[in-house]
Amino acid sequence: MINCKIQPIRLCILILGIFTFNQGILAQKRQPNIILIMADDLGVEIINSYGGTSYSTPFIDAMAAQGAKFEYAFAQPLCTPSRVQLMTGQYNIRNYTVFGQLDRNQTTFANLLKEAGYKTAIAGKWQLGKEQDSPQHFGFDESCLWQHMLGATNKDGFDTRYANPVLEINGVPKHFTGGQFSTDITSDFLIDFIEKNQDQPFFAYYPMIITHCPFVPTPDSKDWDPASPGSPTYKGDPQYFGDMVAYMDKIVGKIIAKVDELGLGEDTIIIFTGDNGTDEPVVSMYRWKEYPGGKKYTTENGIHVPLVVKWDNHIKPGTLSDDLIDFSDFLPTLMEVAGVKTPKNLPLDGISFLPQLLGKKGNSRNWVYSWYTRNGDLESLKEFAWDKEFKLYRTGEFYNIQEDWLEKNPISYEELDRKGKESYKILQSALKKYEGLR
Repeated sequence: MINCKIQPIRLCILILGIFTFNQGILAQKRQPNIILIMADDLGVEIINSYGGTSYSTPFIDAMAAQGAKFEYAFAQPLCTPSRVQLMTGQYNIRNYTVFGQLDRNQTTFANLLKEAGYKTAIAGKWQLGKEQDSPQHFGFDESCLWQHMLGATNKDGFDTRYANPVLEINGVPKHFTGGQFSTDITSDFLIDFIEKNQDQPFFAYYPMIITHCPFVPTPDSKDWDPASPGSPTYKGDPQYFGDMVAYMDKIVGKIIAKVDELGLGEDTIIIFTGDNGTDEPVVSMYRWKEYPGGKKYTTENGIHVPLVVKWDNHIKPGTLSDDLIDFSDFLPTLMEVAGVKTPKNLPLDGISFLPQLLGKKGNSRNWVYSWYTRNGDLESLKEFAWDKEFKLYRTGEFYNIQEDWLEKNPISYEELDRKGKESYKILQSALKKYEGLR
């Protein structure tokens, strides 16, 4: 017989138990998977959806249509400076040492995600330190890399990065001799990692080897040679650049297809960008004009890169943002995606752009900043800040980069209208913010 006097208490306990159970299920919901793909030496002008017409990039264009595209995303002008800024969330003035290295005292996005329970992997190009444990030291459980401990050429002077490459898998060198192409090997490595870890949160970082020179045939080229020992010259032949772009795009599509096949589209954010501008001597058609590759230069064609993000049922298809983004913004964005707090003692220059991905206003930048020197020396330093229309160098040169994107005609302060003078003062304040840090 039920005791009516105590039944309401039992009912409350039952309801509380159900609520607690449901809250536990919500709390156990997995963190999103993160895939970050970065093509090498690929400026904004290469991608069709940005206005490039010289090449075919259907898979990246589909990403933009299904997700978000940022019009004003900027890297550093060269690979190592960009990688250091991307991985640490800090401007190079704080932590850049020399080309080909990342200071081992630094904390990367992989360190933070690994500490938060993510499985982590990197495949592609390293160039951040020759110690055998470098990738693991910086937070990657698994690695498949070119130019980790070894150099870029073999004893006969042939480049080792594409046909029959020399790669280092978890710190162990392997010379592939069966007609393999490095882009296939590295992407297969990441796909295997994704398959193995599909039931837990993972971070897959893919700094691609392609489309960096030497410009060579790919396995889809008519004159592909599976017995090739590699390019005998650093640049190769620029006629193959288009083939390399097509192959890069196909591999992006291959990774997306695997995520969809595993049913992980809603649980996985996929980000695509380039590490700096396209290399010389490539000249492409971009928005009805010839656009020369500007890698290593601080002009727009050296730093303006694509940024496309796909996350099914989270990002509204066709989202377009004209907010300013730079490579310091990636670390805080990934941390917010993962729900990970960054250490209070870690100085960050970046701002998360996750709100913009989700259709919210976010904390938009008024300017972006660059401290750029290839080898860490002050003699070749280029330091500057810019917005969508103007750029100011520490040395005083001021340009209207909308009208003069190759920066051939500096403007004096006296020539400026009210808007120009306002931008000058804002950019001057941005430069002042970083005085004394070096």
